[in-house]
Amino acid sequence: MSRDPRQHHDIKIGLALGGGGAKGIAHIGVLKVLEEYHIPIHCIAGTSVGALIGGAYASGMSLTEMIRLARKLRWSDLGKITLSRLGLRDGSRMESFIRQHFPVTTFEELRIPLAVVATDICTGTKRTIKEGDLARAIRASCAIPGYFTPVMEKPNRMLVDGGVVESLPVSELAPMGADCTIAVDVYPFSPLEHPPTNLYQIHMQAMSIMGYVSANHSRKTADLLIVPPLNHIAWDDLERADEIMAAGEEAMRRAMKKCLQLLKRKRPGLLTRWRSAWAKRAESVTG
Repeated sequence: MSRDPRQHHDIKIGLALGGGGAKGIAHIGVLKVLEEYHIPIHCIAGTSVGALIGGAYASGMSLTEMIRLARKLRWSDLGKITLSRLGLRDGSRMESFIRQHFPVTTFEELRIPLAVVATDICTGTKRTIKEGDLARAIRASCAIPGYFTPVMEKPNRMLVDGGVVESLPVSELAPMGADCTIAVDVYPFSPLEHPPTNLYQIHMQAMSIMGYVSANHSRKTADLLIVPPLNHIAWDDLERADEIMAAGEEAMRRAMKKCLQLLKRKRPGLLTRWRSAWAKRAESVTG
């Protein structure tokens, strides 16, 4: 299989990274294989942990650094226990973590365009964030209801986890100019063998069902769907980072043949490529 970086330069590839707690570390394994095959990503849309991983990559953080951070990341790095009536953990610590580790922390500085999906808990509508404060947007997208405190964007707008309305944000990629979409779903629904025994288990299973249902349409619209084998991983298993990343890498490698065939098939026609080349030439002359 070809790994020539020039093979796909005319195709704008959009990457949708879904939510799923610790399972989202698998996104790093997917990105590792895409880089290995020199497949450039032109835009990224992320929900919840997908926004966190996508934001890190779009900001210019190297995969080596992302892997290092994933191995040491703990829930206490993302939120401290709080007595708030709005959540068990104060998500402001996540903002501090992002500001400390990301090369840049505004959308305008990103090397790859990024869309972050959150939910307006008051209206039940999707809120797509593409400008301004990156750290705050990611925190909002990751604010699991009841677990992390929500983010107040305006006096009457409270934002929570984007997975409530769209756990796999494929729909954001076409408006960003993507010709081909790759979606990574790390939140497949897993039936329980036994009924939940406490409020926490009931809540997390309900969130799992909600995420699975909201992603159904997105799975069908993606040109290529990647589903790492993660049913044996709990949403909060951050300690199993290497195993989770390996699952993402394995899934992307299995799909690479199909991916390369898809990109070849999606290659723009001669007229489109000629127009693109002429536009670039005109830009260079006027610039």
